[in-house]
Amino acid sequence: MTEFWVSSGHHLTRRDEGGGLAVTDELLLAYLARPELVPPDEACPAERALHAALLGDPRRPVTPAEIAALADADARENWGFILAFRDRLLAARSVESAYLDLVRQGAAGTPPLFLNQLVHLILRNALDGCDDPYTLRAAELFFRPQRASVTDGSLLLADAELIDEAEGARGQSPLVAMLGREPVSELDVLTPDNAWTYWSRSDAFSMALNLGADPRSREGLARAIEAFLRHLMAVDVAVAPLPAIEDKDWRWFVGLDAEGTRIGNALWRGEPVDAATAERVIALFRLTVLDPARADPRVGDRPVYLLLAMTRDRIVTMKPQNLIAGLPVVVTGEA
Repeated sequence: MTEFWVSSGHHLTRRDEGGGLAVTDELLLAYLARPELVPPDEACPAERALHAALLGDPRRPVTPAEIAALADADARENWGFILAFRDRLLAARSVESAYLDLVRQGAAGTPPLFLNQLVHLILRNALDGCDDPYTLRAAELFFRPQRASVTDGSLLLADAELIDEAEGARGQSPLVAMLGREPVSELDVLTPDNAWTYWSRSDAFSMALNLGADPRSREGLARAIEAFLRHLMAVDVAVAPLPAIEDKDWRWFVGLDAEGTRIGNALWRGEPVDAATAERVIALFRLTVLDPARADPRVGDRPVYLLLAMTRDRIVTMKPQNLIAGLPVVVTGEA
């Protein structure tokens, strides 16, 4: 089997009997090793002692008094967040269960970075054995914001962090800035000819996705959505890309991001949507729950429509938690 997404940390955990990922000491230590949690040079002795104690025992209980003893207010707040997150991981039977709890019971105080990391890890488990680079590249949308651009008439998605770094470097080079080329033009766009190279660069997130003109890209995102829901919610669905919603009696939709939700709500209420707003919808899907017994009675055998959009500044920030919270299915056994 070809390896991918080593940076997810899947090698630091193990599958439990239900197929979910156990919360191991190694996984907790990886969080403690993140730059955001390593005490800076100016950290007080209490913070250094707390960090060192947790490195020795990442499951060690931490008292409110230990947090209160930290000299820096930001450090107290940061440690409060990470320890609350750690405790929710430890209280769950698996990484997947912890994520479902965060989505359903509220993730207030949990840094988005950690939520994205959980999704990265969960998808690595859900897509284990996948041999389609299009599905894997499209699945990056679940946990990596994208920057959209139109190049030669095609809508391309590139990793937003990578583009930001490239733009920063370009700003330091007057010659490159003068040429006026978008950073995405320097990236390889995933094609059947170069798809084999995805495996060696999957952790670099350095391939652009032609979401507008290559149907394999939207099919890949559809397969990733199916795998995500099958793994987390134990529900089989069929997801198909659509050019437009022609159903006059559409009963349910899920916005795959905040902008898609906003536009979908306006359409649902029958409000006019101007052409510029409509153009920000970059992908539509029809989702069908395959087991009628799992479909919410309010929907029955009708399809659910999924909308993915970009913001005015062309950022695509997918919110996979919307699928969990908004999908009209009867909840049964889960990962």
